Amino acid sequence: MNTKLLNKNDIDEAAAILRSGGLVGIPTETVYGLGANGLDPRAVGRIFEAKGRPQDNPLILHVPSADWLERWCVDVPETAYTLAGRFWPGPLTMILKRGPEVPDVVTAGLDTVGMRCPDHPVCRAILFAAGVPVAAPSGNTSGRPSPTTAAHMMEDMDGRIDAIVDGGPCAVGVESAIIDLTVTPPRLLRPGGITLEQLREVLGEVAVDDAVTRQMADGEKPRAPGMKYRHYAPKAPVTVVAGEAIFSAAWIAAHAGEGDGVICFDEFAGQFPAQTVERLGPTYDHAEHARRVFDALRAFDKTDVPAIWAQCPDISGLGLAVTNRLNKAAGFHIVEV
Repeated sequence: MNTKLLNKNDIDEAAAILRSGGLVGIPTETVYGLGANGLDPRAVGRIFEAKGRPQDNPLILHVPSADWLERWCVDVPETAYTLAGRFWPGPLTMILKRGPEVPDVVTAGLDTVGMRCPDHPVCRAILFAAGVPVAAPSGNTSGRPSPTTAAHMMEDMDGRIDAIVDGGPCAVGVESAIIDLTVTPPRLLRPGGITLEQLREVLGEVAVDDAVTRQMADGEKPRAPGMKYRHYAPKAPVTVVAGEAIFSAAWIAAHAGEGDGVICFDEFAGQFPAQTVERLGPTYDHAEHARRVFDALRAFDKTDVPAIWAQCPDISGLGLAVTNRLNKAAGFHIVEV
């Protein structure tokens, strides 16, 4: 299969591929997604084949507006429309009760489905033109860092899918937040582009699922993407060093071997002359950390570093999402200093 690179003007071609059962890489504000017609079980099954994704890892349906919720979900709570009014289009996925038309392959057999309305003009134009909800996980092979450019996605998916639409680099850089609205209180299953603080401003109490801060056990069934399996990992093993930045930098400087890789805040880059350094941005700029974290992890796959050491932001705002991605990349191998 030859994977065609489309541009932002090729909306109708991308939509036609989706309607015909093909796979298309689509840009969103978070990361690039691997899209298929979410109502076509065979097309959705091809997503799992292309990614090497476990079948019990559910997918998210992407829709162009909130008025599509009633088409594919049942018993939609008023809180869903409140959140949509505040954060859609945007980097928020809501877990709702699935409608009968949603195939089992999308939900991994669960009675719920994740719904999202992306905030990227090219993506939304494709969704409107396709006229179907689009199932789309991140467009990387399973376990690798998520792609934030079309070039990243081509690295993983060239020859595996029909086309990739180049919509430029992603503005947010980490996947959407996932909030489960089928439980009381609502539960954050994955931190992302909408922060826990923002959700609590609207919903009041929001619980945080244990899987945000620990590895799920083999027997546990994930209720949303990204909860169970090792994700976002480069080829070299990653160790996250958590704690105040000045101390985590000193710890890494004392323990990293010559030729290792280091992911660090800008202020500390000069402390690692014998290592290959990827910068996350200034210590307290969590938005910049989110934009750079997957780029940094992917960059090391073009090197021969034997190990990677990563500074970790605090968990306020987008810092929680960045920390979650780094911890998963490390398989929750974390040093506290």
